Amino acid sequence: MSTGRLALLTAVALMVIMLAMTAGISLGAAPVPVSTVWGIIANKIHPGLIESTWSAGRESIVWEVRFPRVILAALVGAGLAVVGAVLQAVTRNPLADPHLLGVSSGGALGAIIALMHTGLIFGLVTVPLFAFVGSLAATAAVVAVTRFTGAAADRLVLSGVAVAFVATALANLTIFLGDPRAAHTVVFWMLGGLGLAQWSHLVYPAAVLFICLVWLTLRAREVNALAMGDETAATLGVPVARFRAQLFVITALLTGVMVAFSGAIGFVGLVVPHFIRLVVGSDNVRVIPLSAFVGAVVLVLADLAARLVMAPEDMPIGVVTGLVGGLAFIFMLRRK
Repeated sequence: MSTGRLALLTAVALMVIMLAMTAGISLGAAPVPVSTVWGIIANKIHPGLIESTWSAGRESIVWEVRFPRVILAALVGAGLAVVGAVLQAVTRNPLADPHLLGVSSGGALGAIIALMHTGLIFGLVTVPLFAFVGSLAATAAVVAVTRFTGAAADRLVLSGVAVAFVATALANLTIFLGDPRAAHTVVFWMLGGLGLAQWSHLVYPAAVLFICLVWLTLRAREVNALAMGDETAATLGVPVARFRAQLFVITALLTGVMVAFSGAIGFVGLVVPHFIRLVVGSDNVRVIPLSAFVGAVVLVLADLAARLVMAPEDMPIGVVTGLVGGLAFIFMLRRK
């Protein structure tokens, strides 16, 4: 693909993200006109820029509720799609994603432990920290099970399914042993949702996504080499074992932080990278950043659907991604 076409695709992706986020802010149980949405945002960025003709209620809906929510949806969607793209390349398995490999389940387990048993002992970073540790532990468990069973690296997803079941069982046990009055709070992490988005919390997923995405994009050619096999990567000068370990830590960090703020959301990391490869090919120099763009759009639209289907109630976003992703999964099996 030429540089000009890649630049055009990037510009189109950015425009689509802006349109999707605008729709996500404007639409809902209480619709807000697009002109009002951008007027409120402009006034918040530059006070007094536009004459205020809207009510305080609409301003609160746009700025305090929906805007941080769609930003979080974009961050989480981008993060999960990038993780899926990297895991599929590293494991050489087209069905690999953070949900199927048990990484999301490990992150949810860590978040639930923090919520129900330890409390916010480290302040606001407690839940993301525990979720990262849970994701990292799940990743290590998947690798250990694969080695124990003697399965090839491209069969890693089978070990991931087993680890996901175990992590989910431990999460259920943790809920059972915890305070019943607090149990309803963990449903958010089990089903996925973005209703707890706040401006003060967005800095954590934004910073982690930016750092990890830049690092992965810069190392994308090495990811390409690893995707061609360990022997080929070693011939090209890639330190296979160390680089694979680094990728597992990065993907666990991304997944853990995203799960901490959104719950366990499946299938975004599975479907989006395949769609990108259909358009731009398998070169991860293009696949990784474009997966971030498209993943952001997909989850913003999924969250919009979750808010509209049962308005004024919010359907868990994990239900929407599960339904759509499950159908896409069946289609992929059909395509072999």
